[in-house]
Amino acid sequence: MTIASQKPLAVGETTPTPTKTFRFGELFSGPGGLGLAAKSASRNGFEIVHQWANDYDADTCRTYAANICGDESDASVIRQDIQTLDYDLLAAQGDIDGLAFGFPCNDFSLVGERKAFSGKFGPLYSYGIKALKKFQPEWFLAENVGGIRADGGKVLKVIFKDMIEAGYRIYPHYYKFEQYGVPQARHRMIVIGIREDIDVEFRVPSPAPHVGADVSARTALANIPAWAKNQEQTKQSKVVVERLGYIPPGGNAWHADVPDHLQIRTKTKLSSIYRRLHPDKPSYTVTGSGGGGTHIYHWDEARALTNRERARLQSFPDDFVFLGSKESVRKQIGMAVPPRGAQVIFDALLNSYAGIDYPSMEPSMVNMIPEA
Repeated sequence: MTIASQKPLAVGETTPTPTKTFRFGELFSGPGGLGLAAKSASRNGFEIVHQWANDYDADTCRTYAANICGDESDASVIRQDIQTLDYDLLAAQGDIDGLAFGFPCNDFSLVGERKAFSGKFGPLYSYGIKALKKFQPEWFLAENVGGIRADGGKVLKVIFKDMIEAGYRIYPHYYKFEQYGVPQARHRMIVIGIREDIDVEFRVPSPAPHVGADVSARTALANIPAWAKNQEQTKQSKVVVERLGYIPPGGNAWHADVPDHLQIRTKTKLSSIYRRLHPDKPSYTVTGSGGGGTHIYHWDEARALTNRERARLQSFPDDFVFLGSKESVRKQIGMAVPPRGAQVIFDALLNSYAGIDYPSMEPSMVNMIPEA
């Protein structure tokens, strides 16, 4: 953390609050949802600035670099598989005061088979722990899906134990982002950690200030400007158009009105298959899927949403441009953390450092923190 020098005071001028800048590093950065939220957060002279980021996907790295750094080729965004990444490459970009790692959620998801630590992605959280031990940032933010709470919290207790043993007090909470102004029912487990020697207590921000916010899909998708990028339409077959004609807002392929010849013949009936948005409610969870009827579908028009519309549901601003093919962009948007919701958390963190009071609540997952 750096403290900026102050200009000499004029006669009668009071001493300003020192500006504190937290240098921010990210693992599993995605296209920049957390990066944008951190960059946008600014409270009482405290700010967070990008230092470095890492992801394995080329388009994702380009998107992050273009929007967060201003240059899609920025060297501080390192494309490499975390499992082979030399952390000295990150260190060469500079020290950090804050770290985020939204480790992949595939093996902890409630959708499909849960493999936890035995899967390909489950052990990847350990690379975040490795970074905590190497860089010793003042604070960290770790993010994963709600399904990680399954099996009585056995997986979480192991992860939390590792975070604590790395030298941090942790504040885990299950956030429902639609309660924080995001037009999407996206639920995530997020842990804020503060290094043990730092005399700061984080408090989970309450959703109370956001009660009454319009998080409807109708409002979220209204008035998208013609200049906004990523608006390519997805072609719908005649069968899909016909099927959607029988599905009401909020309904899906299993709706009773869908005639026999248009019904889906699968053993598993996922609720997201040909599911249409309800215009007066938040969207269901935006994912990176697209095939087999897993696009998000408009409530009135017989079509899938454009990527820009999906980005709107994720609370990205219209000037945030995703780079890559239409399919690549769809995946990037689906993997991202909603910046509007994440900024609420970063704002709370900065307020905690500044000693500023704000509406808060008890962390919802403290019962899963292992005893010392």
